[in-house]
Amino acid sequence: MSDKKESAVFSVLQRVGRSFMLPIALLPIAGLLLGIGSSLTNTTTIEAYNLGGILGPGTFLNSVMKVLAQTGNIVFANLPIIFAMGVALGMAEKEQGTAVLSAAIAFFIMHQTISSLLAINGQLNEGAMLEGTISNVVGIQSLEMGVFGGIIVGLGVAALHNRFYKIQLPTVISFFGGVRFIPIISTFVYILVGILMYFIWPFIQKAIYSLGNLVLGSGYFGTFIYGTIERALIPFGLHHVFYMPFWQTGLGGTMVIDGQTVAGAQNIFFAQLASPDTKEFSVAATRFMSGKFPLMIFGLPGAALAMYSVAKPSKKKVAGGLLLSAALTSIITGITEPLEFTFLFVAPLLYIIHSIFAGLAYMFMHIFNVGVGMTFSGGIIDLFLFGILQGNAKTHWVNIIWVGIVYFIVYYFLFRFLIKKFNYITPGREDDEAETKLYTRKDVNAAKENKSEMIIKGLGGVENLVNVDCCATRLRVTVKDSAKVDDPLLKQTGASGVIKSGSGVQVIYGPRVTVIKSELEDYIDSLK
Repeated sequence: MSDKKESAVFSVLQRVGRSFMLPIALLPIAGLLLGIGSSLTNTTTIEAYNLGGILGPGTFLNSVMKVLAQTGNIVFANLPIIFAMGVALGMAEKEQGTAVLSAAIAFFIMHQTISSLLAINGQLNEGAMLEGTISNVVGIQSLEMGVFGGIIVGLGVAALHNRFYKIQLPTVISFFGGVRFIPIISTFVYILVGILMYFIWPFIQKAIYSLGNLVLGSGYFGTFIYGTIERALIPFGLHHVFYMPFWQTGLGGTMVIDGQTVAGAQNIFFAQLASPDTKEFSVAATRFMSGKFPLMIFGLPGAALAMYSVAKPSKKKVAGGLLLSAALTSIITGITEPLEFTFLFVAPLLYIIHSIFAGLAYMFMHIFNVGVGMTFSGGIIDLFLFGILQGNAKTHWVNIIWVGIVYFIVYYFLFRFLIKKFNYITPGREDDEAETKLYTRKDVNAAKENKSEMIIKGLGGVENLVNVDCCATRLRVTVKDSAKVDDPLLKQTGASGVIKSGSGVQVIYGPRVTVIKSELEDYIDSLK
């Protein structure tokens, strides 16, 4: 695959990941309602805290808590259609409202088509299909596709929408042109998709479950790899694409809870949370979630303290305020961007180490049988709701604290040592006239654009370029006038050397040159 195609695929995956954030944003509220409601109607919790007088069966507060639990649970029960609409909304270029409506219609159509074929062939009868193959999807007995079904609909409808929302039909049927055409074409397309899914999804489902069993059978090492990859993908915005199948599909395991087969690590946890019969949460499921707690609540605050401790005395106050705010954000909500992107921006080595420690955190939680799930953040709110409030016997949440304290100490001393050894310019260590700040994804992206802009200037400007390519280590450029090439400026962008031969220019960057070339092409395209 060419670099340009790789860049295009990467860009699409980023958009898909961002579109996942729309339905994911619902999970904290739904989890909060379900967590509080289920916990405070659980007989064991009521008895443990002597709350029978105010929360026992038949009391007003007990009824209120049941309503909270059920309203939270309804979101998790209908995530597939929520993903269908959310992905369509996120991927549609214009007229997003039509895309959302069309996605909902297509979702119903696809599952009803599957249900009709199952009924015609007698496969809805008890025992006709393997257990867990059939489920109730928004009131329709259909194949268990989970959020994959919603994503298939969301992406497909968005593609149809972006292709046809401006379509002009013949005058006789012109009323059905434009955005009105989208739900119509989506209906017919998803009848066909439903027929196709009826035949191929059982094989896909079997493959997913087999892969899930392989992942689950990989033990602690598999958990370490999962955690490392999840954190390493954050700078690229692809972590949602990676972890969501583990959380919401059979890739993260399956379990029978209260007579229903539940697929996906997060779904298993919340189904257990809602079940009055749960004695201990499944670590096989929470292994894909609980590793965040030592990182968010302890590790990153330790890194923040390390950065504060090595700040210049004249800048300690400003740096301290910024780092304290970022650390508290990480602890309370699990939102880590200000800290992670700061040392990603100024010291990528620290981020590589951080990703490895993330994998180890997931592995340690697995080893110590921590059964604490989450909505999506991994902050202290989730720890309280889904760990502390549930009791140590069910979750072993106390092990998070011991591992977390070690993480705080290790992050502090290791990051402090590396910052001083390599003289990384973390907040508070800038030149006196420079601004003390934390960095975000926008800053990282801007730095890429600035670097590309400098390379273009070093090559004599866009108008001087004839062709841009690369080999394993060198940017190979054909220019109109090699005299316009500015060697010192190119070396400021990280080049170790510049070689000129007629109209050909080779700029030596090393193995990272393919990434530099892709960013350069994206920047040139943005100028057109």
